[in-house]
Amino acid sequence: MGIPTSSTGTTPTEPRLARPGIPAGFADLERATAGLQPPFAVVDLQALRAKATQMTGRSGGKPIRLASKSLRCRALMRDTLRLPGFAGILAFTLPEALWLAGENDDVLVGYPSTDAPALGRLAGDEELASRVTIMIDSVEHLDFVTAAVGQGGPPIRVCLDLDASLRLLGGRVHLGMRRSPLHGPDQARELALAVVARPRFRLVGLMSYEGQIAGVGDNQPGARTARAAVRLMRRISTSELRQRRVAAIRSVRAVAPLEFVNGGGTGSLETTSAEPAVTELGAGSGLYAPALFDHYRSFRPLPAAYFALPVVRRPGPRHATVLGGGWIASGAPGQDRLPVPVWPTGLRLLAREGAGEVQTPLTGDTADGLRLGDLVWFRHAKAGELCERVDQLHLVDGDRVVDVVPTYRGEGHAFL
Repeated sequence: MGIPTSSTGTTPTEPRLARPGIPAGFADLERATAGLQPPFAVVDLQALRAKATQMTGRSGGKPIRLASKSLRCRALMRDTLRLPGFAGILAFTLPEALWLAGENDDVLVGYPSTDAPALGRLAGDEELASRVTIMIDSVEHLDFVTAAVGQGGPPIRVCLDLDASLRLLGGRVHLGMRRSPLHGPDQARELALAVVARPRFRLVGLMSYEGQIAGVGDNQPGARTARAAVRLMRRISTSELRQRRVAAIRSVRAVAPLEFVNGGGTGSLETTSAEPAVTELGAGSGLYAPALFDHYRSFRPLPAAYFALPVVRRPGPRHATVLGGGWIASGAPGQDRLPVPVWPTGLRLLAREGAGEVQTPLTGDTADGLRLGDLVWFRHAKAGELCERVDQLHLVDGDRVVDVVPTYRGEGHAFL
């Protein structure tokens, strides 16, 4: 398939022109998808290319390990990994990693696994064991893996997960994800010693994901004091983590050489890449640029992924109802986890109903101009979760669908 470098091929196309009142991008999407039966999902390849370039520009020359959970589409993952600046995959489950390792030789599982059958499969296949690195954060987990894989066989590649959260006042204040019990340099060294003491394991990496920096926008709408508090938290956390991460890496490298140190995320590429001790970044959500990334000062979103739903009811003035729509993102429930209607403009969800399982009512002056069968275009809040709702993605370049590719779901997989 390949991500095209141009929509023109060898034949010139007409300039991108919009009908009166329709932005050029949506005029193109409408022309490209005319005749498709909704619901369907679209990826704008021009926007995807631009976002890839933006991400590598923000990464300071360090390679970006592609987060598979953010794309959940092997075709787009293949093509992104062909672009300069991207190398390796950051997977989210071990079964998924084993599947991806059939065609990728560098897959890091970003989260610990207690899937004993998958661990056994990894341990019994020399090629898989050389391609996949598992994550651990405690001796307890090391014991679990040891019991699952046994004593004989190829070495198991291991990465330590250093918790990146900001802890203040002796831990009474916790800002960030509760990912790992491994927080300080001494803890990291002790676990590294436990790994190298077991001949079946090979310590190759250290990872830390700073969700409180990468995943929290510093330009959110609302009160100025709230934005100021977020910016202060990000500055304090960036400085604290930089020092602690250096100390942890030094402690671990005194025990074993490391092939890589992974950090960052779409929202923190600039600050994480500036740390000399970090050798690679982990990111992927920025390629689709979902709604959760609308409020960062360091970069401007250029949405690349949309889904379209048909109008099926006109319940009253200034209201229209679309089919489905309850594609709500994971995380703490809130307004920012809901899909966002973006075209036609002037539509919004109803506060008391939100996005529904089978239907979603919308309101706004624009609703009066909608007819049964018209499309409403939405953006999902959180990257790859869109692909859990559809079997395929329609890839649009300019005003043409240039390919239709399966999602994980379309290939028969639902890893999470």
